Amino acid sequence: MRREGSGPGPDWHVDGELAARYAAGTAAESDAWSLEKHVEACGDCAAVVSSAVRAGTETGPLLAGIRAAVLERAVQEPRESVLSSAYADTTTSTSTSTSTSTSTSTSTSSVTGAGTTGVPPRLSRAARVMWAAGPALRGAWLVALGVVVLGAVALSYGAGLGASVRPLLLVTAPVLPLAGVALSYGRHADPLYEIATATPSGGLRLLLTRAAAVLAVSVPALTLAGAVLPVAAGGPGAAAWLLPGLALTLAALALGSFVGSRRGAAAVGGAWLVFVVAPAAATGPAGAALMAGAAPYFAGSSVQGGWAAGAVACALLLAARRRSFDHLETP
Repeated sequence: MRREGSGPGPDWHVDGELAARYAAGTAAESDAWSLEKHVEACGDCAAVVSSAVRAGTETGPLLAGIRAAVLERAVQEPRESVLSSAYADTTTSTSTSTSTSTSTSTSTSSVTGAGTTGVPPRLSRAARVMWAAGPALRGAWLVALGVVVLGAVALSYGAGLGASVRPLLLVTAPVLPLAGVALSYGRHADPLYEIATATPSGGLRLLLTRAAAVLAVSVPALTLAGAVLPVAAGGPGAAAWLLPGLALTLAALALGSFVGSRRGAAAVGGAWLVFVVAPAAATGPAGAALMAGAAPYFAGSSVQGGWAAGAVACALLLAARRRSFDHLETP
């Protein structure tokens, strides 16, 4: 059925208004993507869109000129010469199409799945998914995460600092995923950002996929590191940072819908350093004093409930702002 003036849905068809906006180039990007996908399987809607494009004041004359030129060339060029040329090029065309098909398949999968290229050909499927998850998992952020985790364990046991390292890791852990999220999406991090954004898999869907990949790496690593560190008396547990970390990540994503993912992550991370890390560090250099300064932000059911409520609020705001990721970030 046709639904006049309604947006794309599972049972929708292209109406005259949407076709006219598409032909004029004024349709929303998400509507244009859905229309282009829909007309691949719907001949009636393809005819409607084709008529609207041919009737356009800008594209109509251009398409008519191209059609006339093609028909004129086809009439002038003998059929026999066309067939002989096609036969002569069969071998070259076959080999070229094979390599082109392979290249196109790799390029298409990288754009729709991640927007990146350079996937090693012999990686397993799981490794390809991790490789395509985003630039952060192949760059300096992953190295920095490993340095923080291994450094905390080394300082605690190797340097004899013991329980004094645990509060440092506790106040640092919630902001480490933010750096990974900031480096996973946007024109500053992805060389094929414009192409990825132009696909149905781009926008918020791709951003959430890469954010989930960052969390899938950082959450187990940081929680395990906190679990093996010596426990300070009366301090929060190793998993106390999870809800604050989730709330900060969602806050960065929601703020990124207004100012871009990099600026959003930088703003949330900076606020955490100013309002949490700095006051906690002011109570003492390490050990029990630092833990006492950090505990109010992590310990207690009311505090954790507040972080959970904040995470839900940020998730709702992100859902409301999901369309903002359909457009390219401004430099």
